[in-house]
Order: sequence, then C-alpha cells, then structure tokens
Amino acid sequence: MNPELAALAQSAGVTLVGLMATDAWERTRDGVVALWQRARPERADAVAAELGNTREDLASDATTEGELAAEWQGRIRRLLIDRPQVAVELQGLLDELSPGTGNPAAAPISQSATADGHSRVYQAGRDLHITDR
Repeated sequence: MNPELAALAQSAGVTLVGLMATDAWERTRDGVVALWQRARPERADAVAAELGNTREDLASDATTEGELAAEWQGRIRRLLIDRPQVAVELQGLLDELSPGTGNPAAAPISQSATADGHSRVYQAGRDLHITDR
C-alpha cells in the first residue's frame, strides 16, 4: 500500500476514535458514514452500527482507545485499498474535524523534553494517567 495512504488511514483511525467522546461526535459519525455511503454503499449501514459499537466500547473502557483506533485504521485502510480516490475526501473530512480548523490564530502544539539520570518526563496531548509510585 502507498505509504501516504497508510499514514492517512492511521491518522483517520486515531482521529475518529479520539472524537468519539467529544461534542464533534455526531458530525464525525455523519461524515464517516457519508464517506462510506459514497464509496461502498452496501457497507454504510454496517459501518454506522460499528461506529456506535466502538463508541460504546470506548465509553465502558477508555483504556481500549489504541486498540479501537487500530481497528478503524484497518477498516479505513481496506476502504482506501479498494477505493483510493476516497483519500482526497477522507483528508478533507479530517481537515474539517481537526482541532483549530477555522481558527487562524490556533497554532500547532509542539512538546519537547530532556531527562537526565533517573528523572522521568511525562507529556501528553490529551489525558495522562500516571500509576507509578
């Protein structure tokens, strides 16, 4: 598979699952289902149901977010393999759903850290739960 399409599938899977617990969920779901409706209409209803199931799974166990994102990455990757022309539309949907879209003042966030000796660095772009004591 084209590395750019693989990266797009990975980004889409992470973004999709990440938005499941936000106010943007309905718009996200509708956009993804509409994408499938145009590319593979016979699968659109099943995708809608799978999205709902994934959201329920995430709500009951937030530690599965990475696993759920990987599942959606696979679904999206298969769609892109079957219908590579969908990549442009998918990228447009991701751009629309990305934080900061429509806000020119929003700047990308960059993190960096250095640790010496026995020190630790914890950074997160989202929730961070540390259980070490």
